[in-house]
Amino acid sequence: MDLLHTLKHRHTTKAYDSERKIPAPVVAQLLEALRYSPSSVNSQPWHFFVADTAEGKARIAKSTSGTFAFNAPRVLNASHVIVLSARNTLPPEYLQTLADQEQADGRYADADARALAHKGRSGFVGLHEQAGDVATWTQKQTYIAQGFLLLSAALLGVDATPMEGFDAAILSKELGLAEKDLSPAVIVALGYHSDADFNAKLPKSRLPEKAIFSHI
Repeated sequence: MDLLHTLKHRHTTKAYDSERKIPAPVVAQLLEALRYSPSSVNSQPWHFFVADTAEGKARIAKSTSGTFAFNAPRVLNASHVIVLSARNTLPPEYLQTLADQEQADGRYADADARALAHKGRSGFVGLHEQAGDVATWTQKQTYIAQGFLLLSAALLGVDATPMEGFDAAILSKELGLAEKDLSPAVIVALGYHSDADFNAKLPKSRLPEKAIFSHI
């Protein structure tokens, strides 16, 4: 599929066909897109909660009450809904887990290379700890994963809706995020749009190239 065509035709879905489900092989590819998303110093500071049942989606929909009620049907009617959450801290034991995984995956030529990589990642995390912005940094990294998910969905012919319109406190309590040292970043609904999705029929609107690019 042509990339530019995909970029021009993907859209934020406003209404889903609740009867259409994403095939399992496609779901597997979307989850791999999240797993293989890049992150600074390969920190992978995220966890993804996947809801593919009515019960699971209802739990997430609790956070779309009141002010955010407009998002409830998108959560409830989508085929799958994913909560992208970010780690609040990156403690030494977690960094060791990353180093062990890289070792298992054959990324180190020898022990010296492993030690150097581990020291570099720990040092970079330390800079953010000193700045007091680890949680902000991990949220930014998690948004990179969201971008990979949205583009992958479009390339696979799956509609998507990224949502910041939810009550973070309700969602955190429902999923026990604080106990897991996580905070919610964004919710992404996935599926296939219905005829009620007015946004599917509207032309794209973006600022012209000259307004957003400066060649230096």
